[in-house]
Amino acid sequence: MDVNFWSILEIQSLFVEHLITQSKPAAIVNLGSKEGITTPPGNAAYSVSKAGVKVLTEQLAHELRQLSGNTITAHLLVPGYTFTPMNFPEMKDQTQKPNAPWTAAQVADRLVEGLNKQDFYIFCQDNEVTEQLDHMRMQWAADDMIKNRPALSRWHSDYKEAFQRYIEEGCK
Repeated sequence: MDVNFWSILEIQSLFVEHLITQSKPAAIVNLGSKEGITTPPGNAAYSVSKAGVKVLTEQLAHELRQLSGNTITAHLLVPGYTFTPMNFPEMKDQTQKPNAPWTAAQVADRLVEGLNKQDFYIFCQDNEVTEQLDHMRMQWAADDMIKNRPALSRWHSDYKEAFQRYIEEGCK
């Protein structure tokens, strides 16, 4: 929480007012995660911290839009599996990148692309997960609430097959 959420909140409290008063265009980009949206089991603290970043950034974007003539925007960068020391703790400069993750440069390119399109949610896939699959996973997670399924039903034994059918039908 200290690194993933509280540090972002603290930095915003230090810089947002200054950005507003300078009256120049600026963009605030917070680093989210798909885990903060679909919240898979196994890493609750990380999922909670990234869910908090998502909500914080949504609220900031809304507040900034309410300011008359304001040119400051907020955006949520949502990377997928990325080749970084966080995901590969033994990584060295000469470490060969596996096929699945994106490079940090690919994430940065997607960030610039998203900012140019004025996207709020800037999603990054990886080399194994398509944008369509990402959207379907997020929709399923949201539908857990709407359809009153058990929490994290995607991983629940009673819903595992239904989720698989949902993905197979949607990816045809």
